[in-house]
Amino acid sequence: MVHYADGQPTGDLTLRTLAMPADANAAGDIFGGWVMAQMDLACGIRAAERARGRVVTAAVKEMSFAKPMKIGDTLCIYTNVMRVGRTSMTLKVEAWAQRYLTDLMEKVTDADFIMVALDGEGRPKPVPGEQ
Repeated sequence: MVHYADGQPTGDLTLRTLAMPADANAAGDIFGGWVMAQMDLACGIRAAERARGRVVTAAVKEMSFAKPMKIGDTLCIYTNVMRVGRTSMTLKVEAWAQRYLTDLMEKVTDADFIMVALDGEGRPKPVPGEQ
């Protein structure tokens, strides 16, 4: 059973991955850019499912890191589609670390990602209604 130290995650678990030595600095802290890249991947998955097609990241709103990720931690990314416009959508994304060989889960960071749906020529296209 997982123990959450910082409340409960919001949204759906969209991506889980293991933090490896190649993703860390000399002190064993995982690079923030690696965490952000995993968040972007998760947004791409969730937004493409919602748009039923190609999407791109248009913007990332403010992000700050509350806690570090360490080598061996499992990064868990939760996504929630907060708003759908004509061609774009805003997703709330949370990154949580399940600490190595424990049941402790701590929130690392969160941010709002704005994703845009694209057509076959790479131009913005309307996001279809929900099914």
